[in-house]
Amino acid sequence: MRLDGKVAVVTAASKGLGKGIAKRFAQEGAKLVIASRSEEAIQAAAEEIRSLTGTDVTALTVDVSKLEDIQKLIETVQTVHGTVDILVNNAGGPPAGTFLDFDDEAWQKAFDLNLMSVVRVTRGLLPLMMKKQAGRIINITSSGVKQPVPNLILSNSIRAAVNGLTKTLSQELAPYGILVNNLAPGRIDTDRVRELDRITADKAGITMEQAKENWTKQIPAGRYGTVEEFANAALFLASDESSYITGQIYVVDGGMVKGY
Repeated sequence: MRLDGKVAVVTAASKGLGKGIAKRFAQEGAKLVIASRSEEAIQAAAEEIRSLTGTDVTALTVDVSKLEDIQKLIETVQTVHGTVDILVNNAGGPPAGTFLDFDDEAWQKAFDLNLMSVVRVTRGLLPLMMKKQAGRIINITSSGVKQPVPNLILSNSIRAAVNGLTKTLSQELAPYGILVNNLAPGRIDTDRVRELDRITADKAGITMEQAKENWTKQIPAGRYGTVEEFANAALFLASDESSYITGQIYVVDGGMVKGY
């Protein structure tokens, strides 16, 4: 029980990577505050995690691109637990497309969803970590921060900014015992990746199966990763086992990214 008694906040936790991380944390003893834009989906996720682990789960409807929703999340954490040990900043990806596909409004939405959400949630919960001189902040980004993914101009650009934020915060917060790292998924088998495969297939005039096969050929491990494998990496960064690691980008991609 590596997280026994710890309080963990996980956003975008109704499905996919966020839900997988929340479930893994609960299995290791963490108390959870989870959030998602869908009331029905987040309550269903909370009930599933409770029944599986018996842990304390608070579920909230939160759109992390909206400041007022984030304020509700912060207030709930303060009221219910009065502290936080682990923060996982997660959010859905922006639309796929190339540079000329997007106007200023699309860029602003991606900025609010994938950068300002990290800024705002972290800023709101950071005083609780600083007070106890300990904490873990894990920002979920993408392998695109290391090697741009074709047809994902918004994600490649905005998530790269999270790298700068993470590295700077890691230096500012290390004296307080707070570690900040990025966790970057490659092709993990989620609804988001399946949707990206569908878009790729439609654009190339091939089947989804062919699109997935083309991606798989680029992965030395020869397959897509599982949510459970990704969640295990998050667990490591959230645990005491990562006590001397901060300001890093952990890419979970089966070797797909070719850069150093």
